[in-house]
Amino acid sequence: MKRLLYLDNLKVCLTVLVIFHHAGQAYGDGGGWAYTPSNPAEVMPWIWHFFSVNAAFFMGLFFLISGYFVPASYDKQGTSVFVQKKLIRLGIPLLVMGGLLSVLSGKLEIGHMWYIESLLVFCLIYALIRLICKPIDGKCSSKPTIIGLLIFGGIMGIGSYFIRQVSPQDHWIWPFGIIPLPMEPAHYLQYVMMFVVGILASRFHWLERMSKVTGALSLLIGCTLALGIYLRGGGEWNDFVAQWFGIYESLLCVFICFGLLWLFREYGNWNSKFWQWCAAQAYGAYIFHLLLMIALQNAVDGIWMGAFGKFMFIGVAITIASFVLTWLLRMIPGVKEVL
Repeated sequence: MKRLLYLDNLKVCLTVLVIFHHAGQAYGDGGGWAYTPSNPAEVMPWIWHFFSVNAAFFMGLFFLISGYFVPASYDKQGTSVFVQKKLIRLGIPLLVMGGLLSVLSGKLEIGHMWYIESLLVFCLIYALIRLICKPIDGKCSSKPTIIGLLIFGGIMGIGSYFIRQVSPQDHWIWPFGIIPLPMEPAHYLQYVMMFVVGILASRFHWLERMSKVTGALSLLIGCTLALGIYLRGGGEWNDFVAQWFGIYESLLCVFICFGLLWLFREYGNWNSKFWQWCAAQAYGAYIFHLLLMIALQNAVDGIWMGAFGKFMFIGVAITIASFVLTWLLRMIPGVKEVL
């Protein structure tokens, strides 16, 4: 498979978005965070809109892009090499960072590495299925349509709606109370479905076949739904979205993800040395950013910048630091196989 620059560049942008998402969690209601500002004035009440829109789609899009490359990787490498490389590239960072986070927190903890662990599990399940079943031949001439995306998002949304009746958003569990695979049931169906649709998109060449009209309309619908979350505050609209949020969020996820894939396919094939460099460091930046961020947040706790100033400073500084740290580590012989 030839290098798809637009997917590399999209992953870079998503990684930066994750870093800024985490940068804001200390200064807003973004769930449990390891650092709390000593100054109670350092708070941004509005940032929950930012969190809500991000959580609706960005990890699902990560899973879709990851799933997109799995079939070709398996076809080229075969079962044993595919599994071996996934254990190295995903398993080693999971064990190292998970062990470090557990030591620092005093309990079994993997933090943001839940994504790496889930991706590893999904890849191993795919390899097991391929041992049993023949691959899809990919001869189907289907392509994404607005109706198809609506149906896909609707199925995801209905499932999510019922899951949230017993497990609301931000409720994390260990399956059966013992399996060390922390997951948020409210979003996990989305992650599984997006990973699977990424595999199908690769087999059926959906990203290449998606028309400009479908892509542009998807982006418009997705952005409109995102705007709807920013307009929440109170009243009937807020009550409506809150009541049907599982469905609303799933539709936002599907449309904005395919819209962004179209947008970057058409306009995001940047091939400068800077973007190539960023793409090479993005995976490591995701892995290392959390510890760097918590350390910097504590270091500047007593410096007044205002909540928004702190948010932007932390986001920019940790983006640069995590990418540079990865670049330096990748100079060590053998590290590139992992990072």
